Amino acid sequence: MLLSLIHITVIDVIDILIVAFLLYKLYQLIKGTAAMKIFFGIAIIYFVWLLVKALKMELLESIMGQVIGVGVIVLIIVFQQEVRQFLLMLGDKYLKRGALLGKVKLINDFSHDGVECIVQASVEMAETKTGALIVIARETSLQTIIQTGEKLNADINTQLIKAIFYKNAPLHDGAMIIEKNKIVAAKCILPVSQNPNLPNEYGLRHRSGLGMSENSTALVVIVSEQSGNISVAQNGKIHKVSDGEHLRKTIVAYLRKKNENSKASKHPTNPEVNSETDNIEAKA
Repeated sequence: MLLSLIHITVIDVIDILIVAFLLYKLYQLIKGTAAMKIFFGIAIIYFVWLLVKALKMELLESIMGQVIGVGVIVLIIVFQQEVRQFLLMLGDKYLKRGALLGKVKLINDFSHDGVECIVQASVEMAETKTGALIVIARETSLQTIIQTGEKLNADINTQLIKAIFYKNAPLHDGAMIIEKNKIVAAKCILPVSQNPNLPNEYGLRHRSGLGMSENSTALVVIVSEQSGNISVAQNGKIHKVSDGEHLRKTIVAYLRKKNENSKASKHPTNPEVNSETDNIEAKA
């Protein structure tokens, strides 16, 4: 008989699931912090207020209703940092990863976060004129090259990339190899290009990057220690990139999944990158 008085619709179920999800995420955020005790205190006051309303204790209900009304503002003030982190967490998880922005899918477990770390590290090293040589392998494994260096198998991280290429760091000489969204090795030795048409400003680092692109399908990011310029080598050709955004678009175009590439060819979304990556040439 009791069940016959309860009418639950699909909207009610969705409502409950959304509230449960938000409460769970909030619990994850404040778990183990002092805010947890405050949250439970507020929850107790709220449930007491519901009980008072159910019992129709009008005077106490009126007083607690005023407290609850002001309590929403107090709650935002008290949990200001936690609310901010909660919103950032939602933004990072569902926007930055491209779930709602429709970002292109990348090949072999590569993520846009990883690309962003590579770009940010490259730009910051260019500003300080810290030389760097980063090899990004899209499909084929570079085991023969990896064996010449030190194996790491670390997550891609801006600070880690900068620390490895710091001039006094033990791993700064040689190249960093990135495969499947991991920094798999550093201090690796690359084949040197014998191209006689390279400009004099291109030293051993650029020749090594170009040589790697001549002998594999990898994309190589090169940061010049002398000029601070960033260059990209691919398919035996090399060119400079104008800024971080240009570098980001170049790497994403290289790591784009094959089905995404076919879509891009029918509906090009970035003609600037397409034209510039097609014209990567070693200038005489």
